[in-house]
Amino acid sequence: METETATNWLTDAEQCAWRTYLDVNRLLTYQLEKDLQPFGLTNNDYEILVNLSEAPDRRLRMSDLAAATLQSKSRLSHQITRMENAGLVRRENCESDRRGLYAVLTEQGMETMQKVAPHHVDSVRKHFIDLLDPQALDALRQSLKPIAEQLRGRRGKP
Repeated sequence: METETATNWLTDAEQCAWRTYLDVNRLLTYQLEKDLQPFGLTNNDYEILVNLSEAPDRRLRMSDLAAATLQSKSRLSHQITRMENAGLVRRENCESDRRGLYAVLTEQGMETMQKVAPHHVDSVRKHFIDLLDPQALDALRQSLKPIAEQLRGRRGKP
């Protein structure tokens, strides 16, 4: 027989904090996506470009890129196909594992990254960083860090 536990409902203050976080997350994601549109990129495209531009030899195994971007392998494969068609990335076979593939940033992809990055940073500053004073930004970082660490540790767990 299952034992029912009482729901620990959110207080008004907790509910307000949670909903404010959700609003900021949605609105900021929407705005950053909108600011990438003139360059023909989505937030997912940009995240992939960043990960590849920072990787050794500008390449990552597809499975590692999927994990880094929290995308399913299938979804990432479709995304990479679209980005290949745009000339931003290419796939390469993995010599040590015939089933493995790398996503590789092309020169055009790197040039796109270098062109878009200053605009993206300006957008992040305008819509997030510059709206908080340094103390608030530090408090936010400290507040969110344990949540990120706990969730990162749970990845792949029910």
